[in-house]
Amino acid sequence: MKKITMPSLTPELKGIEHLASAVLLCDVKGHILYMNPSAEILFGLSAKHIYKMTLDDAFPHSDILKLAISQALNSDTPYREHEFLITTLKHQSFSVTCTITPIQSQSIRYILEFQQMDQQLRIAKEERMLIQQQANSELIRNLAHEIRNPLGGLRGAAQLLEHELPDLSLKEYTQVIIKEADRLQSLMDRLLIPHQKPKYEPTNIHEVLERVRSLLLAESPDEIKIQRDYDTSLPDIIGDREKLIQAVLNIARNAVQAMHEKKEQGLIIFKTRAERQIMLAKKRYRVGIKLDIIDNGPGIPAGIRDKIFYPLVSGREGGSGLGLSLAQTYVSQHQGMIECKSEPGHTTFTILLPIKDFETKENSIHNQESQGSSL
Repeated sequence: MKKITMPSLTPELKGIEHLASAVLLCDVKGHILYMNPSAEILFGLSAKHIYKMTLDDAFPHSDILKLAISQALNSDTPYREHEFLITTLKHQSFSVTCTITPIQSQSIRYILEFQQMDQQLRIAKEERMLIQQQANSELIRNLAHEIRNPLGGLRGAAQLLEHELPDLSLKEYTQVIIKEADRLQSLMDRLLIPHQKPKYEPTNIHEVLERVRSLLLAESPDEIKIQRDYDTSLPDIIGDREKLIQAVLNIARNAVQAMHEKKEQGLIIFKTRAERQIMLAKKRYRVGIKLDIIDNGPGIPAGIRDKIFYPLVSGREGGSGLGLSLAQTYVSQHQGMIECKSEPGHTTFTILLPIKDFETKENSIHNQESQGSSL
């Protein structure tokens, strides 16, 4: 069997390997000479498998792409085709935007750079959520500080009044004031807790999930069943264990509370997988952790699905609306993000967390191997 040798990139094209967008290099006849890792992931194709394959074979029925390439080559200027459907030889279709850039670099004639529309929308959504979260956090922090001082005075006045009351039966009313003041004080404390700095250390995500699982089963032993679908090969992340526990607990506890009204036993699934080539907080990571928290509850009401991470927004009567907002804050402190998809009978919260020391470990292993081979 003939061994396929992939061409090496010139120094000016070397950065293509690390781009988050999918990039292909082609010769003048449309043969694919190179595909970066992001393109392999997007199209589900191996760079070695499609090496020297024509674009027509790799992406059949892509007339729009061919016309765009002709336009770029004829004018010898970059050309962008917006939002069209491309189908791979494996019959997978994607909505993409493609930029064609003509070049003259040895055998390479042009560069194709694809951006999946879903990914662009996700990045834009992440940016909006981050801005909204920062604004919400600042507002809540200021509000909490403003409320705490008069709240303490209100409670103190109620205590003094209680000592002066001649009729003991009237103390029932002062106790209401004191207890409600304490409840509000507890709420203010919860609002200010997220602003404490995380304590980062090596943390195993499955230990976090097992802690949450034990807490939920202790609270509702007969009402829910929790299934585990773990990828035990996942490495540790650098994170604040307690804040990650609280983030997952807030999400899962919301699911349990939403399922209280169901007659049958509720089901929650904890699922972990490795996620490669992910973009988080405008930074690309070669690998991260994808944690799905799935439940079979009634789902999130359509009217608040886009607002569930806003503080004081709750779909449950009597809810404070702080659980998911705090969860998002804790995950953001780990440069991660939360996504949610919900319909009646199936709700999935997905937490994406980067493994920031992965490349460092990989480079260390590579260096050790290089040193070993030179001995």
